Amino acid sequence: MLAIFKREVFSFFMTPVGYLIIGFFLVLNGLFLWIFKGDFNIFEYGFADLSNFFLLTPWVFLFLIPAITMKSFSEEKKSGTLELLFIKPLSIGKTVYGKFFGALCLVLIALIPTVIYSLSISQLGIVQGNLDSGLIYGSYFGLFFLAMSYTAIGIFTSTLTENQIVAFILAMVLCFIFYYGFEGLSTLFNDGDSAQFVVSLGMKSHFEGISRGVLDSRDLVYFLSLSVLFLFFATAQLKNHSR
Repeated sequence: MLAIFKREVFSFFMTPVGYLIIGFFLVLNGLFLWIFKGDFNIFEYGFADLSNFFLLTPWVFLFLIPAITMKSFSEEKKSGTLELLFIKPLSIGKTVYGKFFGALCLVLIALIPTVIYSLSISQLGIVQGNLDSGLIYGSYFGLFFLAMSYTAIGIFTSTLTENQIVAFILAMVLCFIFYYGFEGLSTLFNDGDSAQFVVSLGMKSHFEGISRGVLDSRDLVYFLSLSVLFLFFATAQLKNHSR
């Protein structure tokens, strides 16, 4: 599994595409937070905190993570190397998890430079360094679990087709449905309890819970279960393909 993990990470940076995807993520966040006028602009927001960044990033992840995962198995299928993975002394499950952790590592690499936003914000406040560090840590923790679920979905969709663009679109649609779709669906219910239950099925409510600095075990179990479920689907799909 470690060999698959290393191969996934190194192959991403062997072409300019990897650098372009991460660069796109950082530039897009930077433009919305510091340059473009609007709801996400930190200067117009008037408060020295990073709440706008943590509101924006889940939406940018909808493009970033499918772009990272789209080639995981789609490229193997198209190039005909997928069958070679099946004859290696490594189970299909370990191959899936190796690619999953490799893609997740790439997402974390893209997130690391955003720490500079915290340093910048801490200097912009009336009282320098007056940042709620607990809220910042909780929000980054929430982004990690959100990225984990997005990545698992992306790995699954890459097993469905040899076309990377199709895998990208499928992952983006599924991630959107699980992040915001249930909240939109809840508006169809008049009963408050039913609406709240539907909202709780989506990622958004669980991400917001963690981002408030409240580490509820239900939120952690939700993200872990969702990730394991889609990785199970990916493994099952590959097993069917190998028969």
